[in-house]
Amino acid sequence: MSVRKLPLICRFAALFMLGGCQSTPMATVPHVDLQRFMGPWYVIANIPTFIEKGAHNAIESYKIDPDGSIATTFTFRAGAFDGEEKRYTPRGFVVDRQSNAVWGMQFIWPIKADYRIIYLTDDYSQTVIAREQRDYVWIMARTPEIAEADYQRMLKLIGEQGYDVTKIQKVPQQWK
Repeated sequence: MSVRKLPLICRFAALFMLGGCQSTPMATVPHVDLQRFMGPWYVIANIPTFIEKGAHNAIESYKIDPDGSIATTFTFRAGAFDGEEKRYTPRGFVVDRQSNAVWGMQFIWPIKADYRIIYLTDDYSQTVIAREQRDYVWIMARTPEIAEADYQRMLKLIGEQGYDVTKIQKVPQQWK
């Protein structure tokens, strides 16, 4: 069976699991207060996965479920602000309970994709989510726009982690 014939969610999970390996471990933030991290985050910029290409008004929301896993909802408009609404609901699992900064993100069972919180402001208003493979990255904020100085600071951090920052694309956000 060709990869193109696999269901979209299977291709997405496979994409997350594949990618070049880096020998240098990626530093995460020392600690994440999970309750404060929950809620909606606007995706400001990213190295998009194939499902995110052309995404507008992308938002990722988190909620801790009673079993300790993290119900995740990722929504966006495909191709334009009035494009078809897309919704994905992976489940997050905290892997490093000491820091709460390393998660496994599960789109299909049993695969849990690497998800690392490498930057988080003290007020929990901005974050950077990365992967050890340095293939995908997300700059997110509690607001649909951030100051250019903040954006540049996060780009610099991402570059220092070994990413090719020329691959990062801003996600169009337009809210009334």
